Amino acid sequence: MSKVAVVMGSTSDMPVMQEAIDILKGFDIDVDVDIVSAHRTPEKLFDFSKNAHINGYSVIIAGAGGAAHLPGMVASMSPLPVIGVPVKSSNSIDGWDSILSILQMPGGVPVATVALNGAKNAGILAAQIIGSADKCVLDKIILYKKGLKQKVIDGAKEVNGK
Repeated sequence: MSKVAVVMGSTSDMPVMQEAIDILKGFDIDVDVDIVSAHRTPEKLFDFSKNAHINGYSVIIAGAGGAAHLPGMVASMSPLPVIGVPVKSSNSIDGWDSILSILQMPGGVPVATVALNGAKNAGILAAQIIGSADKCVLDKIILYKKGLKQKVIDGAKEVNGK
């Protein structure tokens, strides 16, 4: 069974990152959550990043605000796919600092970056990555997307009175 690590720079990121945790659990994907600060706990960051694949993770979701170095630093040391979630934090410049820090990675160190506070999409993307090799997860994603489609169809009927 595949497992996703959801890490964030501080507990203040948890309300945003909870959306990734919830959607992954909805797809019956195991999730481990931890606080790993690139600036305040670099040794923990190094240990986690270098050993994530050995510890059974398939994908890492890393959320961070402000300077937002966590996703890129994880990606620099891990062979796993890393999805970065820029978090609009209290010390943020409207979130742009976080977005650009995660988005503008150098060649060879990719981080898939979702929208500002877009942890739900990070969770869905992680599930899709896992689903590319796990038919059970893929089937759940297909059902989820059919549900999204039906929600729009139902909404259109409601608005149009049909």
